[in-house]
Amino acid sequence: NSRGTASLLKDSISFTDVSASGLFEGHDLLRRGFTSVKNELLPSHPLEQTEKNFQLNQDKTNFATLRNVQGIHAPLKLQMEFRAVKQVQRLPFLHSSNIAMDILRGNDECIGFEDILNDPSQSEAMGEPHMMMEHKLGLL
Repeated sequence: NSRGTASLLKDSISFTDVSASGLFEGHDLLRRGFTSVKNELLPSHPLEQTEKNFQLNQDKTNFATLRNVQGIHAPLKLQMEFRAVKQVQRLPFLHSSNIAMDILRGNDECIGFEDILNDPSQSEAMGEPHMMMEHKLGLL
């Protein structure tokens, strides 16, 4: 067999499809809060959607400007660097500031809300390291 074991593993069913945290997982009230159909359909404020997509819109504008000024190679190189930086992560139980992403975006010299009061979604989570890693991998 010339395909090897790597291609066999790629063709097999992933653990998330059959595990408890996969396709048939119930709603986790402690992590996601109460559900409401109205909250899922409509934003609570007109600016909420704009604020959620602020960084994406800003990146698109910067890429368009960069393409007009320097050509197609500049935004492609920057997007490749973004993708490489996003792949490097610490373990889930260790706090990470992701300073490389801030440097690429030019936010390393800016002081924002998350620098002073810390974004709650990025807060350091205390817990059992093995349990947190298994949850991230979808084994729990």
